[in-house]
Amino acid sequence: MEFDPKWTDGHVLLLYNVDPSWEPEDFKEVFAVVKQMKTALTKEGHFVTPLEVGRSDYVDILNDYDPREYVVFNWCEDLPGIHQGEVMMARMLEKNNFCYTGSPPEILSLTWNKPAVKRLLNRSRILTPFWRLFSTHNVKDWKKFPAIVKPAYEHCSYGITTESLVLDAAALEERIAYILDEFHQPAIVEDFIDGRELHVTLWGNDNIEMLPPVEMDFSAFDNMKDRICTFESKFMPESLAYEKIELQIPAELDKKQLQKLRRTCQRAYRAIGCRDYARMDIRLKQGIFYVLDVNPNPDMSPDATVTYAVDAAGLTYGFFASTIVHMAAQRHPFSECIWENTVSAT
Repeated sequence: MEFDPKWTDGHVLLLYNVDPSWEPEDFKEVFAVVKQMKTALTKEGHFVTPLEVGRSDYVDILNDYDPREYVVFNWCEDLPGIHQGEVMMARMLEKNNFCYTGSPPEILSLTWNKPAVKRLLNRSRILTPFWRLFSTHNVKDWKKFPAIVKPAYEHCSYGITTESLVLDAAALEERIAYILDEFHQPAIVEDFIDGRELHVTLWGNDNIEMLPPVEMDFSAFDNMKDRICTFESKFMPESLAYEKIELQIPAELDKKQLQKLRRTCQRAYRAIGCRDYARMDIRLKQGIFYVLDVNPNPDMSPDATVTYAVDAAGLTYGFFASTIVHMAAQRHPFSECIWENTVSAT
């Protein structure tokens, strides 16, 4: 992707979230990651101001910054104690007229709603596992097993454990009842695709490109229940799943498979309305790519699959982040004159 060089030397607010309840080690890890991102963007010619945000101050966090002078690198994934915190932060950026990276709040909110995403995919004739929404555990007409049961209005695999994969009607009813009681929301039930799982990063707007897909290698597990990406496998380093699931980078796919995967992911990206970048979770079985999930605000930490895909494409972390800043800068309401004036004054 190429952009006009005049955007290179812009001021960037690097917005990231913290949680006061974290352990000191968690803060240390986040600050180290933020430092890496700041260094990477600085090497690309940007002037970077890290900006920490938490629940108590997120409303006022932008008061000292002029939206005409910045592009915000929106790295906010959550706000402690606030439902859909990433959505609330994006709305705050919109309200304060900031130009920012990534998808707008309505798209971030949409992807918390699994049934709505499924309907859009179905409407666009993009293959996704057969699904149904249940508000009661009294299930009479579900016949497809194995099946996987998820909370309908969560994301980041929240609520998904090895017990989410069910093999018969009794286990299905039990898991639906658990979701209803524990999460106070309907359960979405899907036909489980016991195939290869790929995490696919896309970026761009008019021209959407796919980075090399990363495969989740479940070969260490014989039990089908372990061959899923649970919350533990993503966020709990002490868990067996986190330790044993390997990454194949890039996934071994032939030319035709890559072309088919690219078309599927690009169509899903457009159907959902993603902006700048996103990650698709895909399952491949018998030559068919199924879209499991669309994440318009994926993690871009150095150990995330997005970053591994960037490296596999032969790109640097800084180039990737800077290009995303460029994409956002093209939407800046004050255009290049503000950024050019900012650069000349430094």
